[in-house]
Amino acid sequence: MTRAAPTPRSPLPDPAPDFHRIRTAAQVIVAFAVVLFLLVQARFLLISLATAIILFSLTSDAIDSIARLRIGPARIPNWLASVVALALISMALLSLTAILLSQVNTVLSTTLAYTDRAPEALAAMVAWLGPDAEAAVRSAVASIDVAGWLRALAGQAGSLMQGVILVILFVGFLFAERVWFDTKLERFMGDPVQAARTGRIIASIIHRVNHYLLVKTAMSAITGLLVYGAARGFGLDLAGALGILTFVLNYIPAIGSITATVLVALVAFVQLADGTQTLALFAIPAAIQFVIGNILDPMLMGRALRVSSFGIMLSLAIWGAVWGIPGMFLAVPIMVGIMIVCSHVPGLRPVAVLLSREGLPESESDLDRGR
Repeated sequence: MTRAAPTPRSPLPDPAPDFHRIRTAAQVIVAFAVVLFLLVQARFLLISLATAIILFSLTSDAIDSIARLRIGPARIPNWLASVVALALISMALLSLTAILLSQVNTVLSTTLAYTDRAPEALAAMVAWLGPDAEAAVRSAVASIDVAGWLRALAGQAGSLMQGVILVILFVGFLFAERVWFDTKLERFMGDPVQAARTGRIIASIIHRVNHYLLVKTAMSAITGLLVYGAARGFGLDLAGALGILTFVLNYIPAIGSITATVLVALVAFVQLADGTQTLALFAIPAAIQFVIGNILDPMLMGRALRVSSFGIMLSLAIWGAVWGIPGMFLAVPIMVGIMIVCSHVPGLRPVAVLLSREGLPESESDLDRGR
């Protein structure tokens, strides 16, 4: 009998591609963990640096305008324009910090005065639910360590001045380096064409963030003044603090305006203990926030901030978890920069599509128009 020839075995698959994929995934996970660790551990330094970069981008064009002015036959030197801009920024930041610290002292003293009244006032808000609910709220509010919370708030306020000094130092160094930025970028990229394209991307990020911050500052100032006027009209002791708090919280999209409106109503109820006046002081700021946030703000913002609402909330959640409340203030500018950069990296363009409002991230024509 003749034996059948053995069937040739198929070659075993090469495990190398799977190993490379696993190694790449592990490297990405480790790199992400390291970056997240550094972001959390160095958050004070990084928050100050991010704030300084934003202030520098806001005033860079103003410095160029000052440097083009003439004193007699000569132009103003660039270093003098930078010194003047740094002095103005320092005065503005220190003045704003002094105002905030003074309002913190007012809030602390007033809060201590209303500590005993707050449990009864807040419990009365849920009296319609029955005596059990009223007793539960009264017990819960009374158990809050107000003194500890006030000490923590005072500590945060004290670190604010340190952050402002650090921001001023960072801005000063950025002003000193701005003259060499284009040269460094070209030498870093090694290609004049690529350096020019990268410069246009950076200019687009600066333009959009500046437009967003200028519009947001104007709208927040109007909102804060109107809320201050309403609180002052009803005789609230913390009218100034509520106006400033509304101005500051409006930089946090959606969440900030809601929080500011609720705080006005709570302060009104604790101080006035009148349901009708509290409802009025809730309705007036809510109407102000609605008109400015849903009509004036989008109309003035135009297409400069084409990011999705879901992306904004996701950015708020991520940067709030990493950097706390300061991260929520910086979430939108950081998101705009990430979206524009991802739109010009082919492998990351799907991320830009998800973050953009209409699914149409920035194109080369947008860069050419400086948008």
